[in-house]
Amino acid sequence: MRRKRDILAIEPMLEESEATYKTLFEGLKARGLQDVWLVVSDAHKGLSKAIRESFIGCSWQRCKVHMMRNVLSHIPSRDKERFAVRLKQIWVQPDDQTALSYAEHLMDTEEKQDSAAIQTLEEGLEDTLQFFHFEEMDSRKISSTNLLERLNKEIRRRTRVVGVFPNQDSYIRLVTSYLMEYSEEWSCARSYIQPKMIQQIQEKRLLAA
Repeated sequence: MRRKRDILAIEPMLEESEATYKTLFEGLKARGLQDVWLVVSDAHKGLSKAIRESFIGCSWQRCKVHMMRNVLSHIPSRDKERFAVRLKQIWVQPDDQTALSYAEHLMDTEEKQDSAAIQTLEEGLEDTLQFFHFEEMDSRKISSTNLLERLNKEIRRRTRVVGVFPNQDSYIRLVTSYLMEYSEEWSCARSYIQPKMIQQIQEKRLLAA
């Protein structure tokens, strides 16, 4: 087990759907991917459903940053900063039960004036707290898709320089070459996850089985 970040696939898709994501995931499994413990993503319905069906038994962590954006989109501009400060505190609590208690208090005190925001938070809250069940790991690494968002942002920046591509293959070649650079950098970096953490999680999962 390398314990390092890596890019597992580059697959062009005509659309984001349950079917296309299932094709991607089943392809990864056919190549040997197994024992998936946790998948972090946004709340795209097709994606989250494909994750649950392809990786039975794994936990799905809904990106907390996407959740915050969704909630704050319902808050008036004049109240956004104040509300955001309180909202962020949910995910820095010491455990999931404390986070739930804090969130319930927040929802109780804000519901009258920000009902749409509170409804959004209430409906997706528990899915954003799954990282707490992996307390052995650095929560910043497994509670959001920030790493992937940065990667996508860099891809957009580089492809924007080129402008118009003659065909899909030329676009994929450029993206692949860039992602290979990133993968090489990660392979030379220190372990993203410490071996001791992996061992602790494995032991806990065996006991729970």
